[in-house]
Amino acid sequence: MSGQVGFSKRARLVEDLTERIRSGRLARGERLPGENQLAAAYQVSRGTVRSALSELQRRKLIATETGVGSFVTFDGVALDQSVGWARALADAGSDVTVELLGIERGGPAEVVDRHGPVVTVRRLRRAATGPVSLESSTLPATGALADLPARGLVDGSITKTLRAAGLTGIRGEQWISTAPLDDESATLLERSPGELFLHSARTTLTDDGALVEHVESLLDPARFRFHLTFGAR
Repeated sequence: MSGQVGFSKRARLVEDLTERIRSGRLARGERLPGENQLAAAYQVSRGTVRSALSELQRRKLIATETGVGSFVTFDGVALDQSVGWARALADAGSDVTVELLGIERGGPAEVVDRHGPVVTVRRLRRAATGPVSLESSTLPATGALADLPARGLVDGSITKTLRAAGLTGIRGEQWISTAPLDDESATLLERSPGELFLHSARTTLTDDGALVEHVESLLDPARFRFHLTFGAR
């Protein structure tokens, strides 16, 4: 019985993706959502997703390519950014807690120019030894999120808040660099101004390119790393 259920889920995934490709909803050359996103969207295992993608490749509807994936690690443990860092850090057994610094209207000019009105959530993550990251998450100020500064986050979680608003990230990009701490950031992170921290800028979009979340993070380089993988997808 379980094999039939598994096959049914795989068949449904194969046929749905086939329809999206042949109808043009997934344009030629457009990258499919990642395995994690497909598994979550269709409520199947990653093994089922891989099997379905193999079938699409066999039908010559998709082609594999050499790709690069990036993962954030904390104390050497990979963090699944799709479930939110609070849960990912908890799953990794860390003692990191999060402090909400505020929710206000507005955000980076380039995000506003491209996506319209936004709200920004600022949070500080703290371990037993002191603060380890400072994060600004910019969300679209539309629909259920329009009154977010007054209403607050769902259960203190941005991931749950976005889910409640019906927003699901399908694609995006992430930039990694280093940046010196300015006076305000240094005070919050209990460090010296000018100290170099990792700077991550990550933008997540819906399937049609609408903003889900733009996150800029300052991360303690002694605790956080960025791990890259490459090879056949």
